[in-house]
Amino acid sequence: MAAAAAALKATGVADADAARYTPLSGGTYNTVVRVDLDDQRQWVVKIPPPPDTPRLGYEHELLRGEVLFYASAATAADIPVPEVVHSELDPHAAGGPCLISTLRPGTPWHEISGSVPDDERRRLREELGRLVARLHTVAGTGFGYPAEPFGPPTATWRQAFTGMMDAVLDDAERHRASLPVPVARVRELFAAVAGVLDDVVTPTLVHFDLWEGNLLLDGAAGARTLSGVIDGERMFWGDPVADFVSLALLGNVEDDADFLSGYAAVAGPPRFDDSVRLRLALYRAYLYLIMLVEAVPRGYSAEQSARTQRYVTPQLLAALRDMEAAGG
Repeated sequence: MAAAAAALKATGVADADAARYTPLSGGTYNTVVRVDLDDQRQWVVKIPPPPDTPRLGYEHELLRGEVLFYASAATAADIPVPEVVHSELDPHAAGGPCLISTLRPGTPWHEISGSVPDDERRRLREELGRLVARLHTVAGTGFGYPAEPFGPPTATWRQAFTGMMDAVLDDAERHRASLPVPVARVRELFAAVAGVLDDVVTPTLVHFDLWEGNLLLDGAAGARTLSGVIDGERMFWGDPVADFVSLALLGNVEDDADFLSGYAAVAGPPRFDDSVRLRLALYRAYLYLIMLVEAVPRGYSAEQSARTQRYVTPQLLAALRDMEAAGG
């Protein structure tokens, strides 16, 4: 809590010592603390781990992505994201990097999912589709991660995503992660189909972590609304189709008729042609590789690792089969 109090003091908060600090769970990378001030303000303080902490290559100065995501999403209509109160992004700053943002109302969707009846869930999924379609109206000027872990923004999506995929496979080798196929084989499969990425010509704002844990619901049962889109730290500028992976984590977004209906109402019906389905396979492979590889630097327990392997490995293998089928 001392680090959170120090971050508050850096913003000029006089009563930082009197504030109430509550650790928030759900993430595995940053330290996240809720702060309740005496004047009723409610903030969230996010502090990254020390620079010598084991991590994946893309996890370079992630707070830069989160700050940019909130600012960029706010330019679209009715996207309920936190407001940035203060950010220190210099990793060499005296007090270290941090992000202070407003606390959005609501509860993470996955925590109350079992109490949401089917009709309300369908309505919320449609509402989510509309929201994501609005999010995808925000365009950037180059492709890739804003913190530039693999170099400056690129002019093509193929170049940016190739760097992203190469990096997570390098991570797998460096951390000696347990994967169901050799890294060299994944590289071969990816190289055979990477040309499909040239179908993407506009760098679009992609959250890439839109599972229910990062979506807040607020209101009484039966009248809940989407009250927050949080944890935008893994955002990048890329193919909007990539967001469909975490939106249907361990599943297939084509089966989510309610989400697709809401998306279509704003952006027109998504086309699931051969190009889109192959690109989805690439993005699924990327996300599921991250989920398997990060277990090592995160220091998962044997039980956590086994559970991750049980659920994620079949999804990765299915994505690789789709890539193999398309690559001939």
